[in-house]
Amino acid sequence: MSGHSKWATTKHKKAVVDAKRGKLFAKLIKNIEVAARQGGGDVSGNPTLFDAIQKAKKSSVPNDNIDRALKRGSGAEAGGAEYSTIMYEVYGPAGVAFLVECLTDNKNRAAMEVRTAVSRNGGTLADPGSVSRLFHRKGVVIVPKSQEARQVTEDDVLEATLDAGAEDVNDLDEAFQVISEATDVVDVRQSLQTAAIDYDSADVEFVPTMEIPVDVDAATKVLKLADALEDLDDVQNVFTNVNIPDDVMAALHEADEE
Repeated sequence: MSGHSKWATTKHKKAVVDAKRGKLFAKLIKNIEVAARQGGGDVSGNPTLFDAIQKAKKSSVPNDNIDRALKRGSGAEAGGAEYSTIMYEVYGPAGVAFLVECLTDNKNRAAMEVRTAVSRNGGTLADPGSVSRLFHRKGVVIVPKSQEARQVTEDDVLEATLDAGAEDVNDLDEAFQVISEATDVVDVRQSLQTAAIDYDSADVEFVPTMEIPVDVDAATKVLKLADALEDLDDVQNVFTNVNIPDDVMAALHEADEE
């Protein structure tokens, strides 16, 4: 699930758990396959494919899996599926908005599974456009603070990316989140590389224009719905405008440890 400010911190840590569950690997492989199919298998001429491969490597996806996905997507090896992107708009508990991005080879299956997950977890499918208007497509680059050679500061990131189109830099505790226009994400990523600053991921995401703060009860329900959606094989990304305040996040962690 992706969001802004405090939720982005949660998402960044949650990716580690997702990787352990194996769910993340399958989604990253699918991204590589689709990027190669749409823009060709030449990494130097396909920045979307470059970023998909980099993200997979950062998440410890084996090189063999990456190579096979690249070959399937580019047509060098048989077995690639025809994937379609579908976006579902959802209202969850406490009026929190969700955009659910699916990448599927079976639209009917995806629709049924999303509908079931939403209805079982306190959400409702919304009319097209009613939720998407609450988000903007933005470039999002995640930069870890702790790097091999040094600790990266916010000033380092700003200095490297401002001229490339960076609009905002958010502190995610262990990393920085660089926001730009969607069309500038490659320039931002390349400017970081030029400045010898490593990055974890460079994606185009849906960032909320306004956020909805929630209490512990609502946060629990929102996270339950988000988890149910993210567990679906056809779901690539879940974006939300929830804002889980620090004290609520702390209470949720305490409850998990009990």
